[in-house]
Amino acid sequence: MGKQQRRRSSKQNFKNRWETTMFFSRIAAPLAAAATFAIAGTSCAHAGDFPDKPVRIIVPSTAGGALDFLARVVGAKLSQQWGQAVVVENRPGAGGIVGSQFVAQSAPDGQTLLIVATGYTVNPSIYAKLPYDTVKDFTPITLLAETSHVLAASPQSKITSVAQLLKEVGEKPGRITYAVSGIGTGGWLTGELMKKDGKLNMLAIPYKGSGAATSGVVAGQTDLLITDVGPVLPFAQSKQLQPLAVTGLKRSAQLPDVPTLDESGMKGFEVGAWAGILGPGNMPPALVQKIQHDFAEAANAPDVKEKLTAQGYDPVVSSPEEFRKVVTDELNKWGELMRDAGIKPTEK
Repeated sequence: MGKQQRRRSSKQNFKNRWETTMFFSRIAAPLAAAATFAIAGTSCAHAGDFPDKPVRIIVPSTAGGALDFLARVVGAKLSQQWGQAVVVENRPGAGGIVGSQFVAQSAPDGQTLLIVATGYTVNPSIYAKLPYDTVKDFTPITLLAETSHVLAASPQSKITSVAQLLKEVGEKPGRITYAVSGIGTGGWLTGELMKKDGKLNMLAIPYKGSGAATSGVVAGQTDLLITDVGPVLPFAQSKQLQPLAVTGLKRSAQLPDVPTLDESGMKGFEVGAWAGILGPGNMPPALVQKIQHDFAEAANAPDVKEKLTAQGYDPVVSSPEEFRKVVTDELNKWGELMRDAGIKPTEK
């Protein structure tokens, strides 16, 4: 082949490559946009169709407790809204770690959700190793309710006031016992802070769930109980438990004659309790918004609000971002308090 022919051939090859490049450049952007639209459309369609099968709410504690109650009341309303069964599944153990781990390892499709309370943000400060990352392995969806804890006494203990309790603890250091629904729970933490702030030498007795803890105090096995207001109400009404004080700065509407710990001599003492909904990590944002909206609608339904309020819970819903901030703030707060109290993380 002569020089001229090779030159013409080279020019023709360059022209062909240039035209090919321009062709793909012209179609690449529309194809990319179409692909993005298709993915977004699939995500939105998935969120819009949710749920197309039963949804599980994992309760990381025993049946009959506060979280179990909240999950069942709100879950029943969600089932009506969705036209799908909402199955409440109790997976207790290790202060909520067993149930939390199960959800952390579930698919991020919204079919498996987790209801948690204060203890969820306390566990990282109690246990040196957890089988999940408290922040990264979960998706915050919404706050659900808030309440106060209540300190109640067994009638067999003969303790009828906080003043009498302080006297008894002073006379019998280490002999007054209080029941909690597990290490790391809100009730346990309240007791630890009472011991620190009030210099009270009391002994914590952990039970497997608030139902078992309540029964233990009613039976006189333990002197005191620290738990949410709701589980105590029927036993207070039947005189099987004597409420001594609530842990919020305001009295409970359900126990209006019961003073706060602040009123009872422990100035400034305040511990609140909350419950919220999480999903597995990396859930699609559109799906998270859909589920948050539906939980908010269910929690604010008049019949649901009536049931929650009657048991001492205030329905409080939030955006996913607001709940994420609550979790972060609580992790920092309890971590600092535990360090100040000299409580070091231990192996599970």
